[in-house]
Amino acid sequence: MLPIVILPGYLEGAIAYRPLEQYLQQLGFPTVTVPLRQRDWWPTVGGRSMVPILRQIDRTVKQVLQQHQVSQINLVCHSAGGWIGRIYLGEKPYLIHRDVTESAALWHAHPYIATFITLGTPHISGEPWTRKNLDFVNDNYPGRFYSKVRYVCVAGKSIYGARKLGQWLAYNSYKLTCGQGNCWGDGITPISAAHLEGATNLIVEGAKHSPRSPGMWYGSPEAIESWKSYLV
Repeated sequence: MLPIVILPGYLEGAIAYRPLEQYLQQLGFPTVTVPLRQRDWWPTVGGRSMVPILRQIDRTVKQVLQQHQVSQINLVCHSAGGWIGRIYLGEKPYLIHRDVTESAALWHAHPYIATFITLGTPHISGEPWTRKNLDFVNDNYPGRFYSKVRYVCVAGKSIYGARKLGQWLAYNSYKLTCGQGNCWGDGITPISAAHLEGATNLIVEGAKHSPRSPGMWYGSPEAIESWKSYLV
């Protein structure tokens, strides 16, 4: 079995993914999480460059490749980690923020990735602070862009967005993301935004967005059952 690298979601530290990491290890997959702390995200706040995060992803992936003497890994990305991961796979310099040189803005990692799994990732967004980054991703790497990489996009169906008690947060988040609040999603990401054209697109009934959510989330054992078979 190929090793797995887990990429946390926005503003999350690696510690929140420890149960997911341990469960995947029990399934037989050597698994590590990119060792992010919440403060590592601070330089990226407000739609700024993701280069600090991309550097940590690259460092972790290279270490895993070397440690296990393999040529590929499985990359499992949660939430915004999914579109950040799509930048990491790419072969076009990520220079839209003009914060690094061309040679320092390119990772070209798709040859290293066997399966690319996104969990509750908003692959589209109307949020003004994420549009610049997401436009770069979707303009340059639309859909299942690399044919040799298996893309698996997992959406949760647990909360219907509505303007009433208990559903307001979902409604507002869905509306910001896809322009429509009255739809199903995981409480943060609507189903329509979590899928990519050409990918293996899955829906997990009852899955909530965050590892801190009460009840089941994408990394709970019962949810992992829906996507673990796609790991190489």
